[in-house]
Amino acid sequence: MTMQRRPPRTELAPGLEIPRIVTGLWQVADQERGGTPLDPTLASADLAAYAAAGFDAFDMADHYGSAEVITGHLLDTPAARGAKPPIRAFTKWCPPPGPMTADVVRAGVMRSIERLRVPRIDLLQFHWWTFEHPGWLDAMEELARLREEGLVAHVGLTNFDTAHLRILLAEGVPVASNQVCCSLLDRRATEQMSQLCLARGVKLLAYGTLGGGFLSERWLGAPAPAEGREFADWSKMKYRRFIEAIGGWGALQRVLQAASRIGSKHGASIANVATRWVLEQPAVAAVIVGARLTEREHRADNLKLFDFALDDEDRALLAEAFAGTLRIPGDCGDEYRRPPFLTASGDLSHHLEALPKVYERQAAPGDSDRHPRWRVSSGSQWEPLAGYSRAVRSGNRILVSGTTATHGAGRLVGRGDAAAQATWIFDKIGAALSSLGGRLEDVVRTRVYLTDVADCDAVAREHGRVFGHVRPANTLLQVAALVGEGYRVEIEAEAEVAA
Repeated sequence: MTMQRRPPRTELAPGLEIPRIVTGLWQVADQERGGTPLDPTLASADLAAYAAAGFDAFDMADHYGSAEVITGHLLDTPAARGAKPPIRAFTKWCPPPGPMTADVVRAGVMRSIERLRVPRIDLLQFHWWTFEHPGWLDAMEELARLREEGLVAHVGLTNFDTAHLRILLAEGVPVASNQVCCSLLDRRATEQMSQLCLARGVKLLAYGTLGGGFLSERWLGAPAPAEGREFADWSKMKYRRFIEAIGGWGALQRVLQAASRIGSKHGASIANVATRWVLEQPAVAAVIVGARLTEREHRADNLKLFDFALDDEDRALLAEAFAGTLRIPGDCGDEYRRPPFLTASGDLSHHLEALPKVYERQAAPGDSDRHPRWRVSSGSQWEPLAGYSRAVRSGNRILVSGTTATHGAGRLVGRGDAAAQATWIFDKIGAALSSLGGRLEDVVRTRVYLTDVADCDAVAREHGRVFGHVRPANTLLQVAALVGEGYRVEIEAEAEVAA
């Protein structure tokens, strides 16, 4: 009897072995757009077939339609409970920005536990919509506590950028993985993100490897879709924006042509080549390939990507094609946090009604019709003591006080890591500006104070990450000390906003 071929496996985290192809369930939400949920019995039977073929890890989220309910239907069967290796369920918690108290975080985790019908979630991945709101750090620390309690086996991230992953690592939060977009079209994850993950033992789970289906023979040599065409599924709506961001239809065709030549050489499809390239990135533990339950499956074709490996000639061919494309802007996850929003709708309307302001604006003494003044406070213990505001708006000018990496009433974030402290500071500055009607793009001057000139390069790079497209006037000084033990950097900013 011939043994059925199965995908190779890897250890994502201690005690968590998974196939190198994880089955993604994001398309459940797309299938249920009309308001009719999938039949959980039929859909879970499809999942059982995936698991039986060795594709026994499933990735979902709290907002992927009824994906958690369907998976719970499978996990509650005797066959699933006794499966060897065990069926793994990864889910994401994507709360709206707000205070992340212990009760709020526990409620989010318990909702997924109840839907999945399990005592413990194998991997709970956290997504946050705006780093200007500091609640993300509170949430991750609460998730770490729930891990110690046994409700979560491992804690991961989704769509975090390198700078904010660095903060979590500096704070000692146990991060197993970061789920990010990675493909022949979007190579951001192979840059600084991969360097940090390889250095610190964090694994990447890669999604979007097929570019919503555009990385396939179906689109090779095909004319560009009509301008403004609405596709039938959200994935194509989303990745059509990625194609525009890399330079348009001609740029996609150059990538497809290179992948087709490589595929012909190895007897593989364009999709196989695209997925294989992602799998060969050293920080990537597994790729996530979507499934449309009860409609179709591609398990046999997906297994073909393990029949070959890319050689130097293949990589050179792809590098030549990459040279004819533009880089997707920013770092991992920026498509959800800053323009251009590379989402299905081109903004966050599919996900959130609005982003709340972090600080409450108050009228400042001296307010008048001719020269209105407003101020915001961040809750720092120093503001009422010393009699100052985090930021003040006078007319069209916003002045942000010298800001340190202080969270809440007095906790230092990023102790010993000047770059992590700078990241936290720029988020606070952004939050202050936003609360007073401004943006980081409105900043015209910054002043940076360092206690150790050796931190200059790391902090300058963070300044460049935030302001590289703005290029405000800047002064950097070394000072003997900053107020408070462990503070390595302080930054102030000035902005001018439209009338």
